Amino acid sequence: MTTMTLRDVDVTGKTCLVRVDFNVPTEPGTGRITDDSRIRAALPTIHYLQSKNARVVLCSHNGRPNGKVVEELRMTAVRERAADWFGTTVVDAGLPGDGPAAGPNPALVIGNLKPGGIAMLENLRFNPGEEANDPAFAQALASLADIYINDAFGAAHRAHASTVGVAEYLPAVAGYLMERELKMLTRALESAERPAVAIIGGAKVTDKIHVLANLAKRVDTVLIGGGMVAAFLKAQGHGPGVAKISDDDVHTAGQLLFSSDASIMTPIDVVVAREFREHSTPRIVDITAVPDDCLVLDIGPKTRASYADEIIDAKKIIWNGPMGVVEWPAFAEGTRSVARAVAAAPDAFKLVGGGSTVAVIEEMQLRSEITHVSTGGGASLEFLEGKVLPGVAALDA
Repeated sequence: MTTMTLRDVDVTGKTCLVRVDFNVPTEPGTGRITDDSRIRAALPTIHYLQSKNARVVLCSHNGRPNGKVVEELRMTAVRERAADWFGTTVVDAGLPGDGPAAGPNPALVIGNLKPGGIAMLENLRFNPGEEANDPAFAQALASLADIYINDAFGAAHRAHASTVGVAEYLPAVAGYLMERELKMLTRALESAERPAVAIIGGAKVTDKIHVLANLAKRVDTVLIGGGMVAAFLKAQGHGPGVAKISDDDVHTAGQLLFSSDASIMTPIDVVVAREFREHSTPRIVDITAVPDDCLVLDIGPKTRASYADEIIDAKKIIWNGPMGVVEWPAFAEGTRSVARAVAAAPDAFKLVGGGSTVAVIEEMQLRSEITHVSTGGGASLEFLEGKVLPGVAALDA
């Protein structure tokens, strides 16, 4: 990896602007944080900076306020939860610039920080200059610090002021979380560990076509699940049920099936229901017998066993996307069975990404059995597609 990291710079006594991804999920109505794993993921970088008596200025977006102040998207709850984990007060530093988003004077607040102290800026996306990668906003952010550290892998696919623009004005390096993400994802794509298996779920083939195409060149077997199964069924000449499938999806699925370097495995049985509802009655059917009035909502028991056989012998496993409607118990067993198989695979490198997939790993308490759980949804997918991420390319090399 050619990107410079926190290990390559002296941060002792310096003021460090740290881009984190604290865009955490909250409970509708109450604003209560339901998953603080993104905050916890930043702990190694924060603790290291504190140990070097650096002054730490955290910045993150939260939700999609579209350049306006949205009260429920303020960083207040995030600041409080971060303080719990960091073991110290996290001071509100407002935002640089004028207007209702500004709040406290950031330069004054940061100037008053003691060595090892932590401040957090207000939601970056309250300022329209953030998503526009406005040079003036980027310079205003850069003026607050001596060194820029990007530890927000989950936002690295965005060319925003806080991920790309600010790196023009400060020494710019990767934090420990960013460094680990890049190393693990690079290993997933480039290491020679074999046999290698990719497990890909999701609603539509077109959503993950580039990931599928790139991984098919780099692994031995691809296991298909999720809503995209219907397109593969149709490409194989089977009835896909009532699902609406575009001709492009069917064409793409067919190309992958019949011209891919990897073996593309599709379900041999599926779980179907007449309505897309949590309490719809599930039925298990062979893929040759999907009723015309039903939806495919999960992979079936024979497929789970077949996929588990592939997974258990793998030495490298890349998993992104659930096998069915994992939020509903009647259609979650396919995903859960894959999770158990991945966790049980001995001596394998295992990378898991995607919000729903990670949530299952967490809920089943299997995280300790996974080599790396990626914090970046869209960023992980774009990396696995083979794209260069703007937030990574902006860092010093």
